[in-house]
Amino acid sequence: MKAENRKGCLQRDSVEHEEYAGAQSIDTRESRERDGAIELLERILNRNNLNKAFKQVKSNHGAPGIDGMSVEAALPWLQENKDELLQSIRDGRYKPNPVRRKEIPKPDGSGVRKLGIPTVVDRVIQQAIAQQLQPLFEPLFSDGSYGYRPKRSAQQAIRKVKEYAQKGYGYAVEIDLSKYFDTLNHELLMNLLRKQIHDKRVTDLIKKYLKSGVMENGIHCKTEEGSPQGGPLS
Repeated sequence: MKAENRKGCLQRDSVEHEEYAGAQSIDTRESRERDGAIELLERILNRNNLNKAFKQVKSNHGAPGIDGMSVEAALPWLQENKDELLQSIRDGRYKPNPVRRKEIPKPDGSGVRKLGIPTVVDRVIQQAIAQQLQPLFEPLFSDGSYGYRPKRSAQQAIRKVKEYAQKGYGYAVEIDLSKYFDTLNHELLMNLLRKQIHDKRVTDLIKKYLKSGVMENGIHCKTEEGSPQGGPLS
């Protein structure tokens, strides 16, 4: 690409970026766009990605987090505070809220499943992160994996089992790891994520979500292990 054409592209990108993320110098963007590749945090905070994230959170009709803010109330708040919010994420100052603990009975009656309900604002940020991580990790997953993946379902898994049965296989084995989400080792997880995510600002933000804690009966409990079930990033 000719130098003058590349400079023009950078200038256009900068103008678009200012609409939702505040002004940023051309020099700074050049350092972040070597070889034409925008770093991951910039893609996460892209206006279109954030709008898509909000629409997804809204469509899920989730309950409020510890701040009591509904999805409907979150939209005007985000519109008014977006510049400060996004800048705090870029600067590494953003501190996620603790999740709200909610327990739901397991279908088999074996106990309860502990959910962690993030605030709506944190759900939007988490969803924005998840949307950009998905293309990085989807190609790495097993072809036989059907849980919590785009365009895959339990029905497809059942059809696959039937297909194996028709080929002559006689057994299907169901395995459940007890309290897996509750005992997830943070450092092991972060080491795996760092192999694919090379933007330290993003891994630092994910780690903050892991460490944000749980609010239960008015008491803030630290989370040294585990990942809360109930957030888009889980």
